[in-house]
Amino acid sequence: MSEKKIIADNAINLNRRAFLGKTALGVGGVALGSLLGCNFYKKEGELLTKADGPMGIKGILNSPHHAAKIKRVIYLFQSGGPSQLELFDYKPLLNQRRGEDLPESIRNGQRLTGMTSGQDSFPLVGSNFGFKQYGKNGTWVSDLLPYTAKMVDDLCIVKSMYTEAINHDPAVTFFQTGSQQPGRPSIGSWLSYGLGSENENLPAFTVLLSRGSGRPNGQPLYTRLWGNGFLHSLHQGVQFRAAKDPVLYLNDPKGISKSTKRAILDNLAELNEKQYQAFGDSEIQSRIAQYEMAYRMQTSVPEVINTENEPEYIYKMYGADAKIPGTYAANCLLARRLAEQDVRFIQLYHMGWDQHDNLPSAIEKQAKDVDQASAALVADLKQRGMLDDTLVIWGGEFGRTNYSQGLLTDTNYGRDHHPRCFTMWMAGGGIKPGIVYGETDDFGYNITENPVHVHDFQATLLHLLGIDHERLTYKYQGRRFRLTDVEGHVVKDILA
Repeated sequence: MSEKKIIADNAINLNRRAFLGKTALGVGGVALGSLLGCNFYKKEGELLTKADGPMGIKGILNSPHHAAKIKRVIYLFQSGGPSQLELFDYKPLLNQRRGEDLPESIRNGQRLTGMTSGQDSFPLVGSNFGFKQYGKNGTWVSDLLPYTAKMVDDLCIVKSMYTEAINHDPAVTFFQTGSQQPGRPSIGSWLSYGLGSENENLPAFTVLLSRGSGRPNGQPLYTRLWGNGFLHSLHQGVQFRAAKDPVLYLNDPKGISKSTKRAILDNLAELNEKQYQAFGDSEIQSRIAQYEMAYRMQTSVPEVINTENEPEYIYKMYGADAKIPGTYAANCLLARRLAEQDVRFIQLYHMGWDQHDNLPSAIEKQAKDVDQASAALVADLKQRGMLDDTLVIWGGEFGRTNYSQGLLTDTNYGRDHHPRCFTMWMAGGGIKPGIVYGETDDFGYNITENPVHVHDFQATLLHLLGIDHERLTYKYQGRRFRLTDVEGHVVKDILA
């Protein structure tokens, strides 16, 4: 063999592709560690050992863009569109002019849903429930929310929210992903991607569902609402269910021991790593990471789900339903336990607020579902010193109309969807407590002061977590995407 041929063969053996392929177990392992965000070294440069304990999982950001005010978020999403006129936006004029037609000068040609666009008239209707003033600033709160009313000094109530979507699916999708079209990552997925998790034994993004008694068979929800979109599947929300298996496919089949499972995962990881070296698909490494997370969750999930050791006064605090798995109260208690374990984003969905008819009876039941437990969650976090670095959010995808959908009687009415103005509240770190932000007109139909768009809300949420919403991006199909799309402004007036 000629010298020239030997040199050429050696060059082939020493090229980058060959080097990476021959060191798959070393470089591949480091690559997996990088994907997982695992910390292999202490600050002093020494190698970490098992005795050092969990160090969490890093996100794409090496550090926040600015100092964060909070570490975690608990988002109490009220699916279906709670009526702000029955809960927080007190409008006595609607009772004074009950039954009169909505003036065209107020409606101003706003588009309506197909459920009321065919009505001959739009009779104004005020709330059948009373309002009283509470707190240092005399905040108006409905009699439907006695527990919430007592904690208004801890809340920032935003009465001037507005959105672009008028129907449930696009409106909920817009709030959760920043787009009315399906396929984008949800808020929790963006946070998992950007910031990672402080607990390597639990996912950064968890989801809890409950069905309200106001309209038990109301508007459904879809798993894509907590999906990862075009981000790696490692960042999708993990749903905790009120069932024997709280996380699907987590438990091992009968007859599989811990050591056997460990051996299976190790062999599977080796095969997947070879596949990754051959094809370079990063989703393969995401799958490895998911297997490893599931393995660790087999111990951590049962521990955090089990609330039997909670003292009796805590159950009384959250309400009688707190002992019934799957209820809103039980999920609020579970949210606090997940927050204690440093889960980054805890999303609760409570269904049943879509009250097009029989609203007075339906909303009374629905409010009873959530009032005590929501207030208890804020109070519980506060007494544990956790409210300072936790943000609690309460609200739905849009509000309800000031006119009755269908027949208006002395005791009964319904309300259609209303995206032009509605109410949400927030409590916790970085938010001014005890204030009401924004205002609507006397008819409760249009915003007159300090409008807050959905993208503004999302930008503010990210800001509190130390993220500049314009700088957390992901390049996909030739374009850089972000949660707030091409809009959004931080609402500085509500920041502490």
